[in-house]
Amino acid sequence: MSSAKPLDGVLVVSIEQAVAAPLTSCRLADAGARVIKIERAEGDFSRGYDAAADGLSSYFAWLNRGKESIVLDLKDDGDQALLGRMIEQADVYIQNLAVGAAQRLGFGSESLRQQHPRLVTCDISGYGPTGPYAQMKAYDLLVQAESGLVSVSGAPGPLGRVGVSVADIATGEAAARAISQALVRQARTGQGATIEVSLFSTMAEWMTVPLLHHDYLGQGPQRVGLAHPSIAPYGAFTTGDGTILLIAVQSDREWRTLCEEVLDRPDLSHDLRFATNKARVTNRAETDDAVAEVFARLSTEELHSKLTGSRMAFGAVNDVAGLSSHPQLNRITVTHDDGTVDLPAPATTADWDHDTSPLLPTINQHGPQIRAEFV
Repeated sequence: MSSAKPLDGVLVVSIEQAVAAPLTSCRLADAGARVIKIERAEGDFSRGYDAAADGLSSYFAWLNRGKESIVLDLKDDGDQALLGRMIEQADVYIQNLAVGAAQRLGFGSESLRQQHPRLVTCDISGYGPTGPYAQMKAYDLLVQAESGLVSVSGAPGPLGRVGVSVADIATGEAAARAISQALVRQARTGQGATIEVSLFSTMAEWMTVPLLHHDYLGQGPQRVGLAHPSIAPYGAFTTGDGTILLIAVQSDREWRTLCEEVLDRPDLSHDLRFATNKARVTNRAETDDAVAEVFARLSTEELHSKLTGSRMAFGAVNDVAGLSSHPQLNRITVTHDDGTVDLPAPATTADWDHDTSPLLPTINQHGPQIRAEFV
């Protein structure tokens, strides 16, 4: 197996904080890039979000493995000159300062691309560089709300936040993907790229299906809790011994299988009220009642056996403790000055994944070496 990583030799300079931009550069570091993280004197403020990860911030521990940290005062002439020398040698430049701040400091992507045509620049913002919301501060929950995500999430009743920072995470992943694509073109043609991505645009795209329902059917999906607004039965049902199981019927053929092999009610598959998904959604209450009545009579063990044997899709409702002990969960270990932190492994695996315990940098840990290097 080759030890080479796809981004070996790529230099990334990232003025980053919080979640979206650090996730972007983390993905590049995982693929072999050298990532120099520019921090303010007090450090990336996500270092102070909590102390849940062996005394470190859980956010920082998750998103900053394998990076180098240097503190720069971007209003200081000497540090500005140093940053300029770093960018001159960089392949990728990332920043998620407030809109316009990088330009005012002399490090706007447009001017950098003019100076360095092969440079890949990536600006990450809340609402994009233009438009009436461009100057608004944007954090994950605010964008969950502005994009309409909370209006289609959860159960009827009070609105609630999606339980993880989905806008930040989706934006970081989108930026990393675009940068990786740009690096392929850079390697082939020597041409750089200007990339812009915002939390709002990312969530707006993720909201495509609800938006199309509104635009073309006149009404967006309602919040239906542990169910699917367009498919039935697709949701949670309680077994005879009190376990909540979710089932997902994706086709009329699977509905017939469920009726015949799990529910022992083949008559339901021929009932016109349930024969098609459209009919089942129209008659959702009756559909769910028919399934719930059988589930309530069977034990969890019996249902596991029936659902598994019939190749039906199903799952359990776990909490975070359930995830922690889940037999399918893979983990990686990162190291820091005082110990280690176990994290969920990245979603993708590749033959270049061989770092056993990448290091989390302390504030300015690599500052002296980097200053000596970029003279």
